[in-house]
Amino acid sequence: MNYVLDTHTHTIASGHAYSTISEMAKSASEKGLKLLGITEHAPLMPGSCQQIYFSNLKVVPREMFGIQLMFGAELNILDKKGHIDLNNFILDKLDVRIASLHTYCIESGSVADNTSALTGAIKNPRIDIIGHPDDGTYPVDYEELVSTAKEYKTLLEVNNNSLDPTGSRKNGRENITKMLSWCKKLKVPVIMNSDAHVFTDVGRHDFSETVIKELDFPEELIVNRSVEAFLAALKTKRSAFLTQ
Repeated sequence: MNYVLDTHTHTIASGHAYSTISEMAKSASEKGLKLLGITEHAPLMPGSCQQIYFSNLKVVPREMFGIQLMFGAELNILDKKGHIDLNNFILDKLDVRIASLHTYCIESGSVADNTSALTGAIKNPRIDIIGHPDDGTYPVDYEELVSTAKEYKTLLEVNNNSLDPTGSRKNGRENITKMLSWCKKLKVPVIMNSDAHVFTDVGRHDFSETVIKELDFPEELIVNRSVEAFLAALKTKRSAFLTQ
């Protein structure tokens, strides 16, 4: 499969990443991507940027090196109700919004608590993607997670970093396999992202692609197949729930 977009990446603005916007965009262009999402960590992640950074993203070009750029945030889920660390006024200025569980911002609870935290974020009409739901630091009920994502039209992420043997996330392969099995059964689309923190990792799907092939996961359920498929998924979620 030809992956034409990567919507979960970080620059030096996130505090623990190592490349600039232009370096990330140039790398994406050289790798043949058509769209790159830069989603800096939201304010409660130690060392990351504050609200003023996100409110001023209007000044950044939406095209560099011949590829489309989208700017947003990887928001921190703060409690078992799925609350996040940017307000709606700021969220409405962003091109793409990911919500994730991070140990710096929330402790792992029971399976029920962790699942509630993620499904609470899924139900937020301003959340487009759930980031690395495969992190075994936060055990979840994948049937409930996938079923809720289907109902609320929220994309679930297959995160390449979660399978990196040098990474800190737990049981990535096992959990991605569980999640994708439910997505395949319930026909729920996913997005495959690199979670790159340096320009060389932009567009990487080497670890996650192996699992996709092993499961014979349907290409039509992977929105990275085209920019149009990804943008249509965003539009479906926002038009369905922001107007209610």
